[in-house]
Amino acid sequence: MDGVGVTADGLGLRGPRGWAFRGVDVDAEPASLIAIEGPSGSGRTSLLLALTGRMRTTEGTAAVGTARLPRQMAAVRRASALAHVAGVTDLEPALTVGEHLRERALLQRRFDGSVQDLLRPRAQREARTTSQIDAALAAAGLDREALPKGTRTAVRDLERIEALRLSVALALIGRPRLLGVDDIDLKLTDAERTEVWTLLRSLTEAGTTVLAVCGGEAPEDAVRVRTDTAPDSDPDPNSDPDSDPDAGSPAAQDGVRARSKEETVPTGSGKDDGHVPESGQGGTDARTDDDEERAHAHAETGRA
Repeated sequence: MDGVGVTADGLGLRGPRGWAFRGVDVDAEPASLIAIEGPSGSGRTSLLLALTGRMRTTEGTAAVGTARLPRQMAAVRRASALAHVAGVTDLEPALTVGEHLRERALLQRRFDGSVQDLLRPRAQREARTTSQIDAALAAAGLDREALPKGTRTAVRDLERIEALRLSVALALIGRPRLLGVDDIDLKLTDAERTEVWTLLRSLTEAGTTVLAVCGGEAPEDAVRVRTDTAPDSDPDPNSDPDSDPDAGSPAAQDGVRARSKEETVPTGSGKDDGHVPESGQGGTDARTDDDEERAHAHAETGRA
């Protein structure tokens, strides 16, 4: 799978409590490793979601491949996948590794497969599913034989780095051209962080463009983008200056706030052609794009 280039010029997102991020510039070639750096609460997750078509920006321009943001968010979503994003791709602790993989492959076939694939004999469909799962596990570096009970190991029994690798494997089943991974260094040892960077670099070497959120210490060969160097933002005359000393919202709440904001934006005539009008343009109902986004969220999490 060929990766996509990612560019941005003065990209910003403003929510109810101020700017989540602002003044972001990106210039990355296809199959690049892009590190989104910054402290917690600086809008790292918001930027990740924006560049993968899950969150509508409010200023600046961006492009993922030939798709422009925010006008063509649906097209970017189809080319991208998310892993390890709290509230979006959460793993179910009670399910086993095998159940997660099987369910994700079935959802991929149901929502993104061709009619021809659906009409193939059952044996061929099963063989294709097995091949997809094996390839994703190999790419994510998750050795099922090394797990306590193989693929029957429950998610609650996985080590942190194993759970991260599983989340990456689930995202790779759809063979995305752009992969976004959040909080890759959260509660990991130095050795485990090195493992994760090695994994992500191997994905770019195979052709996938990777967006990775981290607190810092990204490899020297990564395209580094910071979210805590925005220019001074305009004060909001309707805001209480004492209520929120930080302009951006906490990273753990970025997705929830942004989804609420996006659901109120008109999206055009309702025809899903991958072209999403900018806020304030024509349109009477945002329901069509919202339904599609919820369907994608279900596919991302691996649960219908």
